[in-house]
Amino acid sequence: MTVNLDAIYTKKQQTIYRRCVNDDWFMLINHGAKRSGKTVLNNDLFLQELIRVKEMATKQGIEKPMYIVSGATLGTIQNNILTELTNKYGIQFSFDKHNNFTLFGVYCVQAGHSTIAHLDKIRGMTAFGAYVNEGTLANEEVFDEIKSRCSGEGARILVDTNPDHPEHWLLKDYIESDAEGIISYSFQLDDNTFLSERYRKNMIETTPSGMFTDRNIYGRWVSGDGVVYADFNKDKHTVTKDDLTEIKMVRYFCGVDWGYEHFGAIVVVGVDADGNYYVVEEHAHQHYDVEHDWVPIAKEIISRYGNIPFYCDSARPEYVKKFKDKKIHAKFASKKVMLGIETVATLIKSDQFYINYDECPRFKDEIYKYVWHKTKDEPVEEFDDVLDAIRYALLSDKLVNSKKPKTEELNALKSLLR
Repeated sequence: MTVNLDAIYTKKQQTIYRRCVNDDWFMLINHGAKRSGKTVLNNDLFLQELIRVKEMATKQGIEKPMYIVSGATLGTIQNNILTELTNKYGIQFSFDKHNNFTLFGVYCVQAGHSTIAHLDKIRGMTAFGAYVNEGTLANEEVFDEIKSRCSGEGARILVDTNPDHPEHWLLKDYIESDAEGIISYSFQLDDNTFLSERYRKNMIETTPSGMFTDRNIYGRWVSGDGVVYADFNKDKHTVTKDDLTEIKMVRYFCGVDWGYEHFGAIVVVGVDADGNYYVVEEHAHQHYDVEHDWVPIAKEIISRYGNIPFYCDSARPEYVKKFKDKKIHAKFASKKVMLGIETVATLIKSDQFYINYDECPRFKDEIYKYVWHKTKDEPVEEFDDVLDAIRYALLSDKLVNSKKPKTEELNALKSLLR
């Protein structure tokens, strides 16, 4: 049966697919921009690898070959691989008591890779291959162990990842390696020709400048350089107290960053009906005590805005407990640094972030001094107190109020797997 690959794959994906099915290799690394087609292709190659593994193992007299399926966490495996395959091909995964599954006669061991604690799941096993999703998030020692476990005859490793900083071990030791068995391909957003021009244009226009554009649009391995929120424009992203009286908010919430020697901060954020975010108040102080100072401030905020949520830094759980003991609606904030920064930066780039600038003096001190670390993929931990409170608030609110849309995928590849 002849299959029209143009209906299934982009030109970049077809090139890689043909090489993978016609040549031998040990490790394939697809890396680059988001939504460029890396994981879609690797998910399909994963299914083909399982079929190949079963055939090889049968010839070797092995009844139940093992295969490693790895992601930052088991949740990311579910979201990025298994759910996508269920939506696309109707595959139903049945998990045993170890949270593993059998597909096409191959026993697939699910393992996280983000911390050294994940080593125990795969130590000692003999695998006929591995699929490593989000490779840059892997602990290097765990990644090396996954590679070492793939000692079954003919074993191969699939890797997909977004780019990271230019000194990352995955880039230096594998992608840029001269090893004969490693093949790698870099993806840009424009490589995904199935994306509509409208979506592509919106992605480019709303992706924050600098590092995020380089990585998420062009797939480059670059470090951050300069100010973190480079798109913040005082002339565009500020409002006055009088402006705020004319804006109808649909909800309010707070972000809290604890401090003592450095500034502690509570920010109040409002959201209008169009999804624009407004930092309407800032409370930033040094040497404030939680019970005698921050609790009264929180109570005063509640007296004006109601029993709104306070998304708090989890570094001081005893402080969060004191808030809760005083009937303050305190919750642990999501503290994923890069995701939080990207969330705030995207809102700024999209002109959906505004701040009551003249009445937020600590924000004024921080916004132009909050910079990327020169050698690490993170900001310098200075001038970040109010900005951390804003990050906690906006990311947590986004996660609480987001609804994941139902995924619809092409089913044409089914015939290739028969």
